[in-house]
Amino acid sequence: MKFSIKNLMGGLVIIIVLAFVFLRGDQLAELAETMSQGAIIPLVIAILTQLGKYFSQSFAYSFSFQAVGESMKPRNTLPLVFGTFFLNTVVPSLNLAGTTLVVDDARKRGIAPGKATSAALLMQITVDSAFATIMLIGFSLLALTVGLSPIWFALGLIVLFLVGAMIGVLILGRKNPDLLIRLLNPIARFVNKVLVRFKKDPLTPWVDHTVKSFSDAAHLIADKPKPALKAFGCSIIASCCELSAFCLVGIAFGVSIPESLICGYVVATLFAMVSFTPQGVGVVEAAVTIAFTAFGASATAGMAIGLVYRGIVFWMPFIIGAVLIQTTKSFRSDGKKAKAAPNLNEQRRRAELASEAEQRREQRQNIRPRISDRDETESETVEIDR
Repeated sequence: MKFSIKNLMGGLVIIIVLAFVFLRGDQLAELAETMSQGAIIPLVIAILTQLGKYFSQSFAYSFSFQAVGESMKPRNTLPLVFGTFFLNTVVPSLNLAGTTLVVDDARKRGIAPGKATSAALLMQITVDSAFATIMLIGFSLLALTVGLSPIWFALGLIVLFLVGAMIGVLILGRKNPDLLIRLLNPIARFVNKVLVRFKKDPLTPWVDHTVKSFSDAAHLIADKPKPALKAFGCSIIASCCELSAFCLVGIAFGVSIPESLICGYVVATLFAMVSFTPQGVGVVEAAVTIAFTAFGASATAGMAIGLVYRGIVFWMPFIIGAVLIQTTKSFRSDGKKAKAAPNLNEQRRRAELASEAEQRREQRQNIRPRISDRDETESETVEIDR
């Protein structure tokens, strides 16, 4: 059998999945037992609704790439949705691992890294902004009913700060790319020092090129905001799907108070975002239980809802992501089929370059007759003077 990077990556994915299953197998058994105690129909609808979230996010990714002037269809971005979740789970890195997957997959489709980074950043902005919108509604309900905990308020400020920081990076790339280059150059030098220390080749200069394409993408987003707004709309739909799934799980276990369900979802998502454990496993369940008891629900119901909801939003995308991540360009080897398949982004870029070259050629041809006429006139003037 010939050595294959694809087979190696597939084997690593299988090992990671098996490790998670064995390490958390007790949770899976507890999840199955708890789900059997709830109403089946709401739980089935909750699972389908949660799947709707991921399909909505695939369209949001597609519109994010459209916003930077590139093309990626939802069927190509859907594996990235699940793949980023899988990578961010097994490699906790503040979602940087998932962003790396998106950028690398886009690069292999002929999209510039700067534009791919801009699209991934725009996608994350729309996701966090959509949740922040629902979070503000939930916090308002908390403030008007049982009161808003200072801890939850502080965590909400962290989310708002992260959204503001990501928007600030896009604005900086558009308004002052030179400052962004100065900020990234020390990082590039540090990375090269680390690589040299481990006897690896340093990276080729990437800061100027990446910031330029990043700046171009930021200008495209600002000049044509419609695709970005569509991405935000899809992210709102995705958050509403996830909120609906949480509410359906609550209904399955006898909790139907709208305020408690909305606030429980906000707390669950908030702690999943800022928790140090992968996807907030263990922390979210405790936070949801506390939130429900604050509204007068029993701790048993709160624990059941938290456990089942986390099972749906953790294990389902994790297992699907382990499968679909192998269909991305980053994990799929470039065989004969890949060579035969046309790269639409690369073709469009070559067509643009050819069009620019043709326009320059026509301009030169238009200039040459003028120059020759001017030379003939000057020669006639010289002969008359003689």
